[in-house]
Amino acid sequence: MSESVLIIRDLCISVGSKQLINSVSLDVHSGEIYALVGESGSGKSLTAMAAIRLLPDALKVTSGRVSVKGQELFGLKEKQMQEVRGRRIAMIFQDALTSLNPVQTVGDQLSETLRRHLNLNSEEIRQRTINLFKEVGLPDPERRLSFYPHQMSGGQQQRVMIAMALACQPEVLIADEPTTALDVTIQKQILELVVKLARERKLAVLLITHDMGVVKNTADRVGVMYQGEIIEENPINDFFENPREQYSKHLINSLPDMRHYRKSDESQTPLLQVSDIKIHFAIRKGILQRVKGYTKAVDGISLNIAPGETVALVGESGSGKSTCGRGILNLDKLASGEIRFDGQRIDDLSRSKMMPYRKQIQVIFQNPYSSMNPRMTVGEIIEEGMISLGLKLNAEQRSAKVDELLQRVRLDLDSKRRYPHEFSGGQRQRIAIARALAVNPKLIICDEPTSALDVSIRAEVLNLLLELQRDFGVSYLFITHDLSIVPHLAHRIGVMQNGKIVEQGDTEQVLTAPQHPYTQSLLASVPRID
Repeated sequence: MSESVLIIRDLCISVGSKQLINSVSLDVHSGEIYALVGESGSGKSLTAMAAIRLLPDALKVTSGRVSVKGQELFGLKEKQMQEVRGRRIAMIFQDALTSLNPVQTVGDQLSETLRRHLNLNSEEIRQRTINLFKEVGLPDPERRLSFYPHQMSGGQQQRVMIAMALACQPEVLIADEPTTALDVTIQKQILELVVKLARERKLAVLLITHDMGVVKNTADRVGVMYQGEIIEENPINDFFENPREQYSKHLINSLPDMRHYRKSDESQTPLLQVSDIKIHFAIRKGILQRVKGYTKAVDGISLNIAPGETVALVGESGSGKSTCGRGILNLDKLASGEIRFDGQRIDDLSRSKMMPYRKQIQVIFQNPYSSMNPRMTVGEIIEEGMISLGLKLNAEQRSAKVDELLQRVRLDLDSKRRYPHEFSGGQRQRIAIARALAVNPKLIICDEPTSALDVSIRAEVLNLLLELQRDFGVSYLFITHDLSIVPHLAHRIGVMQNGKIVEQGDTEQVLTAPQHPYTQSLLASVPRID
């Protein structure tokens, strides 16, 4: 057995009189990846934040100790702890964009880490930064040095965070949901990189995740957290073959079923017809911002969706999936092609003439919190669409409909008097679904609605969408990069790459016998537990 590098013993964390973490103990060995799994609120991230001494002031460590290769961290002064962070123990956070400085280039941010901890001159720092960017797979690393975080995709931002964490060759790496919102191919690359670094550098990795496929393919040992305690700890194969705790079985059983497929009825008249649409964005340069070219975000897409049918649009970030959804909603102007809804062409309608179709085509966004007014109660948020889109209901009828919708998405009626920040991510997504249903739509565009949810909450949301489709006959255009959920949900699938649909057909046909190399690459990257 290799030596224990990170040791956490009897850790207890409280807020006021409430205990959040109760006697958590774990060891992470040299060259080992230890996965800490559990649903949101179980205490995974709190444990990690305590280990690196970055807990909010309101939370207190009431007992326990943390050490890295024998060095006790809780006894260090803050100045000493600053030398430990980054140099001996580093952390990759879940939301890269909020962790990076928006007014500083990513090259400068990584250089700052190197300058603080290592005795290197400017040219050595620059070269080391470029090498780190290469190592984490950033394209054109020299040019990326001058990029600001907002100029990069989510996957690229996360790669910068990983490069910063690895910059000073730490002994411990804490990765807090590092691949949650990443494409499957990028996720695979990042996880392979973490495994490679753990083995080659003898790095002790504490991987916090809710993705059981990632756990099975990456970790050596797993600890299951539930309500602030580690209830089970096992080597990875023993855990999946014979989980002891009922909660562990629940996590494993919440994984999507990739063996059963939904069948489509091709005889139906399409509700939505998208014919050879193109959406181009101007590239402007120079002082006068003259147009120097165009980015072909969507480059000739055609697809149909029948009443009561789900079509999944899959592909990596930047492939044009969300832009296609915005084009259908008439939020991005088409360069060419046409969109018909219920037989009526809608892509050339004015704002006022499009308004009746806003009731019939709704959208559920990836981040429900950012799409809700934080100053409005949940009841007002759900009711807003009924008022703005002119549903002929009086105040009493609207209130009754809000109650009905909350019950349909399995939220308490008291929820309508509360605010979005008072709910978990899964609950907010249920509110977003209720808001979309409030105006009785025929089609809902679901733009990555489950990408940041825990595996069991994701299963609940997907089952809710299926139930609502069965009861209301609503159609879905489901935009996702997570191929594992597609068999459970979609009748048909379109695979997008570089603004084009490179393959489409019945879900079973595409996923069991993919013809295009890109589809094959996506499927090969999906983490599986079997």
